[in-house]
Amino acid sequence: MSLFKNNESRLQTFWANIQMDLRFFFFILILVCLYRVIFMGIMHAYISSDTGAGEILLANWMGLRLSLKTAGGTALLPFVFLTLGTFLFPCFKKAAGKIRLFYGTLASFVFHLLFIARFPFYDQFHTTYNAQQVMAGTNEKFGSVIMMMIQDYGLIWRMGIALVLTVLCFFLLRFLFRARISSLPYVFSKRPALFAAGFLVVFAAAFIFVRFGGSFTFGRGINWESAGVTSDDFLNECVLDDAQAMYRVKTVRQKMKTGQAGTFVERDKIREYAKFVAGHEEENGNDLKPYLARKAKGPHIEKPQHIFIILEESGMSWPMLDKYKDLHIADGIMSLMKAPNGYETHAFMPNGEYTSVAFDGIISGLSEMRVAVNLQPRSIRDPYPTAFGIQMKKLGYNVDFWYGGNPAWASMKPFSLAQGFDNFYGYTDMGAPKVNTFGTDDRSIFAALSEHLASEPPTVHVIKTVSNHPPYSIDLEAEGFDLARAKEITRSMPDVENPDQLAKELGHYWYTDKVVTEFIKETEKKYPNSLFLVTGDHAVRTDPSRHPTLYEHQAVPLLIYGAGVTKDLLPENAPGGLTSLLPTLMELIAPKDFVYYSILPSMTEGPDVFGAGFNTSCFLTQNAMGAIDRDQMEALPWTPAGGFDAAAERAKAMKWIPAARTISWWLAVHGTSLDDADTSTGE
Repeated sequence: MSLFKNNESRLQTFWANIQMDLRFFFFILILVCLYRVIFMGIMHAYISSDTGAGEILLANWMGLRLSLKTAGGTALLPFVFLTLGTFLFPCFKKAAGKIRLFYGTLASFVFHLLFIARFPFYDQFHTTYNAQQVMAGTNEKFGSVIMMMIQDYGLIWRMGIALVLTVLCFFLLRFLFRARISSLPYVFSKRPALFAAGFLVVFAAAFIFVRFGGSFTFGRGINWESAGVTSDDFLNECVLDDAQAMYRVKTVRQKMKTGQAGTFVERDKIREYAKFVAGHEEENGNDLKPYLARKAKGPHIEKPQHIFIILEESGMSWPMLDKYKDLHIADGIMSLMKAPNGYETHAFMPNGEYTSVAFDGIISGLSEMRVAVNLQPRSIRDPYPTAFGIQMKKLGYNVDFWYGGNPAWASMKPFSLAQGFDNFYGYTDMGAPKVNTFGTDDRSIFAALSEHLASEPPTVHVIKTVSNHPPYSIDLEAEGFDLARAKEITRSMPDVENPDQLAKELGHYWYTDKVVTEFIKETEKKYPNSLFLVTGDHAVRTDPSRHPTLYEHQAVPLLIYGAGVTKDLLPENAPGGLTSLLPTLMELIAPKDFVYYSILPSMTEGPDVFGAGFNTSCFLTQNAMGAIDRDQMEALPWTPAGGFDAAAERAKAMKWIPAARTISWWLAVHGTSLDDADTSTGE
């Protein structure tokens, strides 16, 4: 069949399909913009009190421009495959109508589901779908994620709402697609060449306008990276519709694989940063390992028989602040901090904002740089020189990992074993009962560990608790927690989204604190020559308000407790993070001149040498805390207002962040060889 046979009929069909494409385009555009307004309205409490109406309007305007790209991308598929397809093959005209309706309905369902899921996601992470949390979720066991979403986030009723909205959209789209279609003007139907020329010009202009987000030039265009133009973090996240937020996830993930994400991973400076970490210029070989070598200065305490590093699930620092002391949910660890043989620092940061990156940091010794270290092929094949397990074994210890969840989760068992751990115990290995979808309770973890201690040689135990995590299944009142009193307090706290849910989460924090404290006191009696380090895997999940400070949202504590520990073991409130633990531990117990490998210095060096802890988005020093990728800075709770130099404090952090991230990324992606350090692309 000739392309130009029945020319007029083809053009009329094409013209009719173009109108349906336009209707679908505006349908999607209105839908996502309406959802933006609804989200702002329902979650308006997250808008800062000093944010004016002008910025709200600006956020919606920028969002409209950005959503042109979402609507255009969504409508492009039916244009290419249906509109152009039926022009070339008119016999598919009838089927094309059904496919168009099915595609439109399916697309609407995806937008409904993403919109509805956005609410609990923002409540938890104070962001709209970002790479770190989404990628972390994809690494979770699928069944566990689903059960958590059902039990704690109302997946069933949210899915029900999405389905109802989808049915409504089905009928609306069917109406739009069946509504009267305007005929092609006579002048075009008889002059197909004129129609083709006019269509191409209009289509090209419209495509450019939509592609650049309401502009005809790239320089004046908009994308997800440039859309955050207000002074309000919540509004900046609202600018991104759900599709653009997921596109951000995809883009960041791809860029991180090549070290091009603009997050202080600078692969072309790997040699410069390696020399900076080494602290001398004479090292210039192509093996990265010698640059990371450090010599211990001599022990600060007698070598312990047992070492326990306890990573508390969601072990945030803010409950220990004076303003929240009436909650009494951290009394256990605070009592150990105040003990003569306890040292504390509250200037401490987790490695990231979710659990698996905490595992990555403690097991591999690598800083967070948005690469899933545990899933890298290299991580299962070869130990990193900075790996915790292989280095502690050189000091004569066995090294075990105790995890209350499934040992198969996120490949953590093979990852830890490959990186030098002797054993990895999940709840299935402990003979512990399964109490929820993620595994056992904290008391069962420590009971199994206590029983194990009696028959083992000197061992380092890394213990990851799980109870303070959705689905929050501990019977708190049976454990002795006054939930009613906690609800009274949380209901009186200002700016709390769901006081009763907050009380429940704080009860689980209290439970972990209670169980950990009991374990430490009982173990100390049986094995006096023991050392305990207690911190959190991350903080973000439970905030005291909709507008937490950076410190409240991100910081975790560090307790060092046990034989030989004194209040001056480290400088007061020495700053650091999870990847600082190994060098710090080495400097506390390793003999003089013992060689170990670390990207970061020990916290014993003091803030003049190493003055910051950091994770994905934030850093802190002894005096201040700031966002890495913007100018936001806050005094720490113990720092007087105006008692810090913002530029100086940021400089302390930025001295180390690019070096740590770049070297960590290089090790994860390339290994220790610097032979290809001068090439322009990643592996």
